[in-house]
Amino acid sequence: MSTQGGSVLERLRDLVREVAKFGAVGGLGVLVNLGVFNLIRHTTDLQVVRASVIATVVAIATNYLGFRYFAYRDRAKSGRTREMALFAGFSAIGLVIENGVLYTATYGFGWDGPLASNVFKFIGIGTATVFRFWSYRTWVFKALPPVAPPAAEPAPAPLRRPERRSEPRPEPEPANK
Repeated sequence: MSTQGGSVLERLRDLVREVAKFGAVGGLGVLVNLGVFNLIRHTTDLQVVRASVIATVVAIATNYLGFRYFAYRDRAKSGRTREMALFAGFSAIGLVIENGVLYTATYGFGWDGPLASNVFKFIGIGTATVFRFWSYRTWVFKALPPVAPPAAEPAPAPLRRPERRSEPRPEPEPANK
């Protein structure tokens, strides 16, 4: 069962490897995000969503470095300005998704205690992560086109057989004359 980009099994392995790398970088981003969020919440009087936005921006910067130099280091590196602009744009959409969940829980339902804030922050991160994974791999860190295997050397031309004569060969003369 072969496809243009390799067998289905190879493509599945590549996807699993990509998800694992994305998860490693994202896991670090979650720790940074929640750490900065809780640090701001416990040391300042900023409102919960403002603290969350600041934490998300710090995590986005951390994640860009992780994605570019670890998870997607094998992807195209041309057009870095375009890449960064797309990353910032899709990250901003992810920021709205993530903090929209927290905003709804805090101001829509009144769930604003420290535990509730962290739970809904985490749910928002998870929801936005699905969008980020799709957008980053599809638009920001595009896969390089598959490299075609080197062309095989042409086979040497077969040796030509000597042409047959159309005239009959003379009969050998007897040795006793």
